[in-house]
Amino acid sequence: MKELKYLNHYFLKYKGRLILGVFITIIATVFKLVVPMKIGDSVTAIKQYMDGDITNLADVKHALLINVLLLLGAALLSGFFTFIMRQTFIVVSRYVEYDIKNKVFEHYERLSLGFYKQNRTGDLMNRISEDVSKVRMYVGPALMYSISTVTLFIVVITYMFYKDPILTLYAVAPFPILSFAIFKLSVMIHQKSTIVQQYLSKLTSFTQESFSGISVIKAYGIEPRINNDFEQLAEGSKEKNIDLAKVQALFGPLMMLLIGVSNILVVYIGGTRYINGQIAEIGTLVEFLMYVNMLTWPVAVVGFVASMVQQAEASQKRINEFLHTEPAIQNEKDEHTPINGTIEFHKLTFTYPDTGITALKDVSFSVTQGETLAIVGNTGSGKSTILELIGRLYDVADGMLTIDGTNIKQLNLQDLRNSIGYVPQDAFLFSDTLRNNIKFGKEDASEEEVIQAAKNAVVHKNIIEFNKGYDTVLGERGITLSGGQKQRLSIARAIIKDPKILLFDDCLSAVDTETEEQILHNLQKITKNKTTIIVSHRISSVKNATKIIVLEEGRIIQRGTHNQLVASEGYYKELYAKQLMEKEM
Repeated sequence: MKELKYLNHYFLKYKGRLILGVFITIIATVFKLVVPMKIGDSVTAIKQYMDGDITNLADVKHALLINVLLLLGAALLSGFFTFIMRQTFIVVSRYVEYDIKNKVFEHYERLSLGFYKQNRTGDLMNRISEDVSKVRMYVGPALMYSISTVTLFIVVITYMFYKDPILTLYAVAPFPILSFAIFKLSVMIHQKSTIVQQYLSKLTSFTQESFSGISVIKAYGIEPRINNDFEQLAEGSKEKNIDLAKVQALFGPLMMLLIGVSNILVVYIGGTRYINGQIAEIGTLVEFLMYVNMLTWPVAVVGFVASMVQQAEASQKRINEFLHTEPAIQNEKDEHTPINGTIEFHKLTFTYPDTGITALKDVSFSVTQGETLAIVGNTGSGKSTILELIGRLYDVADGMLTIDGTNIKQLNLQDLRNSIGYVPQDAFLFSDTLRNNIKFGKEDASEEEVIQAAKNAVVHKNIIEFNKGYDTVLGERGITLSGGQKQRLSIARAIIKDPKILLFDDCLSAVDTETEEQILHNLQKITKNKTTIIVSHRISSVKNATKIIVLEEGRIIQRGTHNQLVASEGYYKELYAKQLMEKEM
């Protein structure tokens, strides 16, 4: 259970409720003890009347009535306190589940971009949902049943020893065998539970990717192949779950067998001792039979609890693997560091840690506040990498990247990212209203600011054409946006933030030329006092930039203004001539 030690601080956090739960459990157990005692007393009273030891029938009836009333009261009180016990422990388990899910999600947000490239989304989702649910079962039902079982064993066995030590030893004789069997089965359950959770993660990942790429699957007509792949995964998952179920199924019969042996021993040994006069009252035998059968559920629960603990151990181990993963990007500055926006790359070489691909080689340039830098180059030349490094999605190992003359690692990470408005090439929008998607850049933005940002991004007219306008929920009743509309919404999201640094990663590729001109015209006014970097394949998007650099295989091969680059031979002039010809055609 070493992995489950992580949960100890949650037990301390809710120790007040847990201690109350233990106290209530003891009270409920004591009331349960009354039932066999009073039934035993009633049987003894009837036997004494039958034997003539008690001659007054009225006294027997009175004693039986008192016993029935005590039985009824004890049963009601035991049921009431059992209900309170369940409420206490189960509520605590829900609190712990809430805390763990928040902790895991918060940690996910702290982890670096490289982590998400190395791990599948389905597996991440499974650990925060299925695995946390397994852990909750340990914190709630498993803990509750364990405390209830231990309490019942202590109270019942103590009373049984008080009544007849020898008969008690015979009654509990099968329990050591049961304990050893449980230990062996628990080890097997732990191993098989780990495999089951791994298969569940694979299934979740596969289905999530299939749903995300359903348009590609349909376009290529590969539904049968995908179905076949899913069936193979599901078959493997089914087999592993059946293997686990077979082991878990051994618990019940084993419990009943050993409890049955205890009953036989009580009847035979107890009956012999009663005949020999070693047990004074016949009611004692009835009590022992009821106590042994009372222990049937707790003993059966031992197997159930062992199964839950082993599954929780396997799940918590998977959760801990991620919780113990340290973010590659660490905030090394706690104090606030204001950002103005002067950016400088000095002989910077960068290799992606997850792929080993060198994206930038000895790159040097600078852009000051108020300037616009444009980056042009072929696919894979390193353009987007520059933007990722400015946002400190990766750390620089060779060379230096400074902002306002300070090494980017020495800036407060939150301040840095709050000062950046980033528009990625592949616009991602949330399943929310169009308004909230724009306000994602500025949560407290007014309605006027939202509309103005949409107008600057030339998407306002498209939005008001929808029936619900800005209240339209993306994806609702099939309403979706075109690629150009998504890009313009992303631009609106960035500019409403009013950041010091604006980064545009080929975000006008799906926009027509006329709309592009309108957006660029609006951006010229918006970016007047901001540092702006535009990555694009279109000369029309970059021609008005203060500076332009051309990348090829991670190196800067040209730099200058539009007029300077057009006047000199090279990649930029060739690209300009090609696009000019395409426009004329």
